[in-house]
Amino acid sequence: MSTLRFKVVEEAYGRKAVAVDIPKDRPSDYFGMYVFNRTQMYRYLDHKTYDALVDAIDNKKSLSRELANNVAKGMKVWAMDNGARHYSHWFHPLTDGTAEKHDGFIEHDGKGGVIEEFDGKLLVQQEPDASSFPNGGIRNTFEARGYSAWDISSPAFIIDHTLCIPTIFIAYTGESLDYKTPLLRALNAVDKAGTAVAQFFDENVKHVISYLGWEQEYFLVDKALYAARPDLVMTGRTLMGHESAKNQQLEDHYFGSIPSRVEAFMLDLEIECHKLGIPAKTRHNEVAPNQFELAPIFEETNLANDHNLLLMSLIAEVANKHNFQVLLHEKPFAGVNGSGKHNNWSLGTDTGAMLFSPGKTPKDNLQFMTFLANVMAAVNKHNGLLKASISSATNEHRLGANEAPPAIISMFLGRQVSEVIEKLISTDDDTINFASKEGLKLKNVTQIPELLVDNTDRNRTSPFAFTGNRFEFRAIGSSANCASAMIALNAVVADQLFSFKANVDAKIAAGEIKEKAIIEEVRKLFIENQQIHFDGNGYSDEWKEEAARRGLDCEASVPKIFDAYTTPESIDLFKRIGVFTEVELVARNEVKWEIYAKKLQIESRVLGDLAMNHVIPVATRYQSLLLDNVMKIKEIFGSDDDQMAEQEKETIRRIASHMVAIKEGVIKMVNDRKSANVLESEREKAIAYHDIIKPDMDNIRYHIDKLELMVDNEMWPLPKYRELLFIR
Repeated sequence: MSTLRFKVVEEAYGRKAVAVDIPKDRPSDYFGMYVFNRTQMYRYLDHKTYDALVDAIDNKKSLSRELANNVAKGMKVWAMDNGARHYSHWFHPLTDGTAEKHDGFIEHDGKGGVIEEFDGKLLVQQEPDASSFPNGGIRNTFEARGYSAWDISSPAFIIDHTLCIPTIFIAYTGESLDYKTPLLRALNAVDKAGTAVAQFFDENVKHVISYLGWEQEYFLVDKALYAARPDLVMTGRTLMGHESAKNQQLEDHYFGSIPSRVEAFMLDLEIECHKLGIPAKTRHNEVAPNQFELAPIFEETNLANDHNLLLMSLIAEVANKHNFQVLLHEKPFAGVNGSGKHNNWSLGTDTGAMLFSPGKTPKDNLQFMTFLANVMAAVNKHNGLLKASISSATNEHRLGANEAPPAIISMFLGRQVSEVIEKLISTDDDTINFASKEGLKLKNVTQIPELLVDNTDRNRTSPFAFTGNRFEFRAIGSSANCASAMIALNAVVADQLFSFKANVDAKIAAGEIKEKAIIEEVRKLFIENQQIHFDGNGYSDEWKEEAARRGLDCEASVPKIFDAYTTPESIDLFKRIGVFTEVELVARNEVKWEIYAKKLQIESRVLGDLAMNHVIPVATRYQSLLLDNVMKIKEIFGSDDDQMAEQEKETIRRIASHMVAIKEGVIKMVNDRKSANVLESEREKAIAYHDIIKPDMDNIRYHIDKLELMVDNEMWPLPKYRELLFIR
């Protein structure tokens, strides 16, 4: 299956030959080898069970217990054939991570030994307890019963020696305690609503599928340097550190030659991804030093989300084998680009049509404009909710800084699409035409073939950009669960499509021709929602002012941004399409505020410890050395060289002033934290951490970073940016 090849890689302390496990076969030969996909189902299930299971998956049906037993029997044999000794229900609690509890395939055989057992009951449903996960008050610790249930639409897989079964996680009373349950509800809603609208154009459409292609950005640092930075270990980001003289300003890292050590890691990661059915395709250097990206081929949204969460666990394990630590925090280093997870989102039909692609016929173009108009309306009406779906304590550091999208949701469409919309809303002409891809011939370079130019450019400053046949939701953070954004986006679009369908049906019932009714509604939506359309520079201060004039949500405080989930409009929307109950929404906001405050609480504690127990003692020792030097200057030169002594004394004064500011800042931060911690409201506590303690931390960091430039480099206790940010 594989062979060991030796590759010379650069390490911080010299060159070393590292063994890389490279399969002899092509990726297509081992892709999905640890996934219970349809190929394996066909091999390990009887034909009747296989057909019934595939039918249930394709048509979103529930499974009978008899069928579940048959599936479990075949799945167990497959898993054990591939070395599995345990099984686990794998779910997505409200932590942005995943959870699992492993049980062995053993039961008493009644004769003093054990036998391997795994039946439909264990496959379909478990009671993992999991009472300590965030729940926002839905259940108490003494009311810990919770259930996980198999999601048949996402195939089981094997990690190490454990069969992992993707599941939902709900409370004893039925409320969702996870991300997967509402995601499946939102996907079902957009399927139902999208199908109803798509059937205006093709009666053969039975389903509309939501697709997702994520782009995972991440940083790598040497494991030894990582271990020497308590702030990175405890919080995932550097709480202090002056920027390096050279960082990303030359833009020489972006798309540059991948360092040998990193390429060896990437190859290993891709192989492991492919074995687990993750279609990893693209890899490259990102803008900031030590920053990289991995992107897969598009998949159905639920499966794509599962694969991204699986990748986030896998990437850490593979990095560790290569003496790297992977950083998924949105802003691990100040002054350089943060990391996002751009979500490329699209809708397609079971007949193969992509609903965000202009077609070759007027009918196809009208369908494209119909779905485009509904997305524009949904994003405009609920831009605050979409912003809340991507907001967090960690992503707050990234948005609006160093080439990240601004914390204002707007929609980029591009020149050609914008011109077609303008023509539709400003004239009575109902024809919708899109030019085919134009040829671009480079002058005086005859050996280069003619290029085909797309009907839209890419706007890297837009948080929600149309990029040809999909929308790129660029505001999602690198550590986030994609489900949060995908729940909100699919839900608001589904709700808008339901409304559109009702309005068109009413016009048809009143005697209007279908095509005319559709065009009238599309034109109306474009006219009413133009304020969300912005093709300019989203980084500019002028846009912030313009966005406020347009009435877009410009709130910058994350705790207050979360309020968008529990407005009457949002509660009504989610209840109307069956994604969240009001109880679930309120509970999730409690969780969001609680996590926000706790993350800043941890950061402030770590910063206080580093400031008082690392920085201040070192600065004091260096200050003492300078004082000794001044005394020696006076002793040797007397008053003949006061200028030299004065320069030293000025440095001592500056160090002293920064030390005083740090000590006073830490005392203030601790007192402010104590005041915030006694607040009973999670919302008010989160706001206090944002408004008071976060600025306290920024002030302390300012003075520490100034000291870093003054204290003897050999004495400074922490690895600096110039060491952390450049892989050797």
